[in-house]
Order: sequence, then C-alpha cells, then structure tokens
Amino acid sequence: MKKPLLLMRITQQLFVLFLCFASCISFTATAQEQKKEYNYPQKQLNTLRITEPPKIDGTLDEAIWQSAEIATDFIQNRPTPGPMERHKTEVRILYDDEAIYVGAIMHDVSQDSIFKELGRRDNLGNSDWFGIFLDTYHDQINGFGFFVTPAGVQLDARYSSNGEDFSWNAVWESNVKLDGTNWVAEFKIPYSAIRFSSKPEQLWGLNFMRNRQSTRKGFFWNYVDPAKNGFVNQWGKLTGIKNVEAPLRLSLSPYISAFTNSYPYTKNDSEEIGYKQDFNVSGGLDLKYGINDAFTLDMTLIPDFSQVQSDNQVLNLSPFEIQFNENRPFFMEGTELFNKGGFFYSRRIGGRPVNSFIDTKVKYAGYRVIENPSETKMINGTKISGRTESGLGVGVFNAVVGRQYATLENEEGNRLEVETQPLTNYNITVLDQSLKNNSFVTLVNTNVMRQGSTYDANLTGLVFRFANKANKYAINGKAALSQRYFSDNTDLGYMYNLRVGKVSGNFTYNYSHTVESDTYNPNDLGILFTPNSIEENLHLQYNIYKPFWKLLNMYSNIGAVYERRYEPSTFQNFVIYTNLQGQFKNFWNAGIWANLEPVKTNDFFEPRVAGHFYEFPVNNSIGTWVSTDYRKKFALDVNTSYRAFDENKRHNINYSISPRYRVNNQLSFNYNFSRNLKYDDIGYANSFDPDLANDDDKERKVIFGLREVLTTSNTLSGSYIFNNKMSVTLRVRHYWSSAEYKRFYNLTPEGQLEPDVYPQGYNDRFAGRNHNINYNAFNVDMVYSWWFAPGSEISIVWKNAILESGQQIETRYFDNFSRTMSTPQTNSLSVKILYFIDYLTIRNKLRKS
Repeated sequence: MKKPLLLMRITQQLFVLFLCFASCISFTATAQEQKKEYNYPQKQLNTLRITEPPKIDGTLDEAIWQSAEIATDFIQNRPTPGPMERHKTEVRILYDDEAIYVGAIMHDVSQDSIFKELGRRDNLGNSDWFGIFLDTYHDQINGFGFFVTPAGVQLDARYSSNGEDFSWNAVWESNVKLDGTNWVAEFKIPYSAIRFSSKPEQLWGLNFMRNRQSTRKGFFWNYVDPAKNGFVNQWGKLTGIKNVEAPLRLSLSPYISAFTNSYPYTKNDSEEIGYKQDFNVSGGLDLKYGINDAFTLDMTLIPDFSQVQSDNQVLNLSPFEIQFNENRPFFMEGTELFNKGGFFYSRRIGGRPVNSFIDTKVKYAGYRVIENPSETKMINGTKISGRTESGLGVGVFNAVVGRQYATLENEEGNRLEVETQPLTNYNITVLDQSLKNNSFVTLVNTNVMRQGSTYDANLTGLVFRFANKANKYAINGKAALSQRYFSDNTDLGYMYNLRVGKVSGNFTYNYSHTVESDTYNPNDLGILFTPNSIEENLHLQYNIYKPFWKLLNMYSNIGAVYERRYEPSTFQNFVIYTNLQGQFKNFWNAGIWANLEPVKTNDFFEPRVAGHFYEFPVNNSIGTWVSTDYRKKFALDVNTSYRAFDENKRHNINYSISPRYRVNNQLSFNYNFSRNLKYDDIGYANSFDPDLANDDDKERKVIFGLREVLTTSNTLSGSYIFNNKMSVTLRVRHYWSSAEYKRFYNLTPEGQLEPDVYPQGYNDRFAGRNHNINYNAFNVDMVYSWWFAPGSEISIVWKNAILESGQQIETRYFDNFSRTMSTPQTNSLSVKILYFIDYLTIRNKLRKS
C-alpha cells in the first residue's frame, strides 16, 4: 500500500506546482497584454574634438561644453520599463588626444530629493548615481562602466559574457557639484584606462544610466529592455572619435608594508600555550604595461595579501571542500577572460599545500606535527590580456608559488622538515572570439607544473554560445578534458554540457544535458564537487517587468533535475524546484521557493568509501524571505526555511534576521543573526576494516551517526566614511556550530542503515571514541583606508582570530562565547603604503615645467 500512496502524493504535489505556475502565467500574461509595449530605435551621439581640456571641477562653465551635442530623453528601465524620464538628464562628450570627457547635468526637484550617502570606492550605498558605458570594440559583448555619486564616490566595472565585474579598478578623474535643484558630474577618462582598436575612425557602443534613489527609478539613454537577453548589445553608438592613438600605458604601484603578528603555540614537554611574535617589513611592486594598443601586461612581484578580509570559516561535516570567496585584489581585477567556463578557482593559488597530509602512523611514526602551514606563499603573478580589432580576446595568466614545509618533532626533541608544497607554476591561456548576435567561442587551457615527483595537471576546455539574429534563441555549451600526469600513469577525464532554449521575452525556457566522467578532475586549478554524473535539467521561467496589482515586477520559475551516475550507470537524484519572487510598490521585496525530492535517491558521496552509497530519504523543503525598503534609515531582511524528511524525526529549520541602520550619510551599521537547526541529522562518522586495524584491501565497514547539528552565526559590521577618499570599517563575526551524536548505524551494501554497537564492541578498538564537535570561529577585521592620491592608498588593518574546536558540547550561547574568548587567539596589525606612478602624468608635468 505504501507505493500507491507515495505515487498519489507525488502526483498531487506535481499537480499543485503545475497549477500554481500555470495560473501565474495565465494571470500575468493577461496583465502584460494590458500594458503598452515600447520599441525605441537605437540612439547615436557624435562627440566633439577639443584642443584645450576642460577643468574637472564639476562645473560645466567652459564654452566648449555648450558646443557639444546633447544626449537626453532618458528612458526608464526600472521599476516600469518604457516611460520617458520627467526630470531631464543632459550629457555631453568631448575628446582630445589624451582622454574623453563627460559632462552630465541631472535635473531634479530639490536638493533634498538627491540622495548622497558617502561610501567606500565601488560602493553605491543609498545614493543617486550617474554612469557611462563604453563598448570600445563595438562587439556588443564586452564593455567598461564608469560611475559617480553626488557624494563623489567613484565606481568602475568591466562587462563581458560573464556579467558585471566591479572588482576591476581604473585610474580616472571625476568631480561633482550641487547646483540649485540639480547635480552635475564631470569625468575625465584617459585612454590609458580603456582599450580600443587602432582604426583611424572609432565606432564605440555607448550608453548612460542615471539612478534616482528617492524614487528607486533607473533610466538609460539607449533603452535597455529587461526582457531581452544581454546588456552590452542594447547600447547606442558613439561616433566622431578620429585619429586618436592608444598612449604608452606604463604605471608602477610600489608598496611598502610593516606586519606584526602574535600567534599561539604549544610549548615543548607541556600543554602550556605560549605566544610567538613575528615582525617584518617588506616591499613589492605592481606593474601595468601596455604592450600595444590592445594588450596589457599586469604583474605583481612579492604580493602582500595580509590585509584581505578574513574567510568565513565554518564547521564542515560534508564530504566536499568549502569554497571560499576571493578577496585578493590581483585575482579579482580584470580576470573576466580567465573565468570563462568556470574552470578557474583562484583560491587554489596560495591555498592549502598539495601534500599537507602528514602520515605520522607509518611513514613518520614517532613524530608529531608541530607546524603545518595551511597556505602557500605566492612569489609573483602575471596577466597579459587584450582584444584585437577582429574581436579576438587573448589572455595569459601565470603565477608562481614557493616551497612550503611542515615541521615534525619526536620525543627526543629532534625536528624534521617535510616538504608539503613544491615550487609550483600555475598557468592559464584563453582565446575568446566574439561573434555576431551576442555569440562567442572560447578556448581555455589551465596547467599546473610542480617541481619534483609531485604530479602535474592540465585541462583544456571549449566554451561557446550561438544565438539567432533576434537574440531570442540560443545554444550554449562547454566541454573539457582533464589530465593528471603521475610518474607511472596518466589520469584522463572529460565533461561536456549542452543547453538550448529561448533566452528573451517574458517566457523563457532551456533544457541542458551534462556529463562528467568518473575520472574527470579539474581541481588542481578549478573546483568540482560532484563528478561521475549525468544530469538532465529542464527549466521554465516567466517574468513580469511592468507593474501590476500591488507589484512592480515578478519573477517565477519551475524546473526539474534528473541525475544518474556515469559509472556505473545507476540512478542518483531527482529534484523538482520552483521559485516566485517580486518587488512591491512600496519597494519591499519578497519571495517563496520550494524543492521536492519525491523519491528516495542515492548519495554516493557521504559514505566516503568507494562502492558504498546511502539511500537518501524522500524530503521536501520550503522557504520564504522578505526585504524592506533600503532607502529608509532602518531596513530589515528576514529569511526562513523548513525541510522535512521521511526518516525518523529528521527535519531542518533555518532562519536569519538582518537589520541595518543608517545613522547619517557617513555612519551605518549592519547586523546579521542566523540559526541553522538540523534535528536527527544523519551523516558519516567513521569507516574501518572490522577484522584488522588498517587494511585498505579489505571491505570496509561504514558507520553513520544520528546527530543534532546546531549552528548560530552573528555578524556585525559598521563603517564611518570621513569623505569619498577616507574611511574606517569594522567587521566582527562569531560562528558557533555543534554536532552531538546520539547513536550509530552500519551502512549496508543496499544503502540502508542498521543499528550498530559502535563505538562499543570491535574488541574495544574504539572504546572512548567521541565524535561530538563544538566548533567556534571568531574574527575581527578593522580597516582604515585613505586614498591620498589617484590610485594611491594608505591602509591600516587590525585582525583578531580565534579558532576553537573541542568535544565538550556547550548548550548555552554565552557560556560557549565566554569559553571561546578565553582560548588562545591570533592578533595581527599591518600598515601598507601603496603609491601609483603613471608615466604619462610624469611626462606631461615635465613638459609643462
């Protein structure tokens, strides 16, 4: 009787999901039909050559500005696409042999309606802003963006088929002024900040955008239809730039830094904790050199990453590694070419040593590890990138990481150094050809070469997108071959993905097919969590971009994923998912989502032993979230979800609350509190040979544990912005997670769980074994930053870090927090001075003198 009841329940769930989605499409389609459609022609602006550059002071009082052609009549993109702006925006462009100049006047109602919160560079905050977009090769895929707020905060970004990248930074000038009820922005964008072809007459893609924060409305000069796929392909044209040459692009950014660090260590012959002090003064250099009009060399020598934000460390009970965000500037800026296809995970460079596991049971018996660094040190890095007149993008990335050693010690006090990371060279080469109709073909190669006997690795990948002329339908795909070269053999693996569908319009859909072989492994320079799989994915989406009912817009989708193992070909997973979200007319946002796993699936990863799988139970999850209007001084984000399993009383509860308060335009605070509660959670605990102490040739017994995993996270961040060049930020994070094991099970060959006597029995091999974990991570990051000159910065960073893990479960938060704060901690203070030296600036000053 169970199977018919299960089938009926699945059918009911599918019917309810389909009915909701179909009703949503029917209702919203009717609403859309009642709205006016807009078809605006592509705009064009002709610029004016000048002989005397204007002063970048935020006042357009030079007579030459009045002679320039005006770009106006901006068109609303959000929240209601299509209508013309009521408060005019007027933009003019000039150029000479050195730069292009942009002057913009944003008319408004009053100064009170112009929002101007101060922020750090590349942080918009609660502010109006104006920006210019340039597609200098007019390939309709790649572009630059330069933005400024009424408070004078600068932002810049790169645009590509990967999307928007605000981590890219250029050196350019801007100034703003409030003028009655208007605000004025003036830009100088030197040719050294952008790339363009050597043609005698340039044709660039062009667009402008204005954001009026008081009404949350965004306007483009050339209409950008949110229902149309792509962004750069919806820009207008800039004409009139003639006989300009790319300048010699040469800049140096030398730095000097002082770093002091206090960290705990275990003293010899005791468990007493002592502290070591490190202090060093170092220097390095970042270099940018324009090889020709299209290609640029970026190099960093002896980079200093001591000032990047601390990672969000977590308790990891899963079989997969934790993927951390990239915070190092060298790996964030101008890497859009190298990230195509998703084959590059930059945290591999300077990450954990490849041979960090030290075998102290057999190979180094009698020794204990007293120091084993978790990171490697990068010696230098080089990037060469650019794009030819024919639209061919070329990128070469290289980084060298030095040797790393672990220190071992025996009972007699003799020490031994073991190499955990050989001298290693990381290399990426990319060829990216832009095509018509927002299409491209990309070839990617990643290579890792290690000195000595440690294996080398190589991956070659192909990525492509072909769209029809109307950019309504597209086919995307990628394929890759991975190779690992050992001394006695070579491991080969492959993957491919193909996705076809409708990409523009209110209703879009796609179907994708993905294969990853059992030997495919890109993890030496990439990241992959679940190899050895074949996946089918059907995705349907319906969006409304115009106001209806009480909503300004709405986004909805439904889809299903079916997975099998590549080898052997067995069923793995089946998921149905749906999502509905929208923005209300009071600028609150809300959403609801659901995932259904209506049949038992097979988890081949959790057992951690080849040939074993765990029969994952039927489960359903639902979640919802609400976000209030960020224009207000006080705003709030709330998120909650619930997941129920057909196994014991297993269920998960997640919720978070994130209030933010803006005291004024300079001081603001954000706080996030989250709880993740997993009751009757099931997961891997141990595996062993039941007969012998350690024999890899024997069939191993896999033990799972029933546990309660409770996680609490508190993060407080605040910032005080003195002006648009100086700021202080503070971030404090405490993460606490505990896993308390209640009982244990044996995993059968059929994937079932049977009660087991573990850790008792087994001839007392595991007597006293305790799998409970109480894990704490506490971090403080305080940063003072002063951009004292263009591209030049003084920064002072203080960090405090505590990582504490034990087997005694604390039940009270403040008792746990008090114990954590009394454990050994690491403190560091660093001061860094970086100065930007531009060859052209120095040359021009010398000429004037």
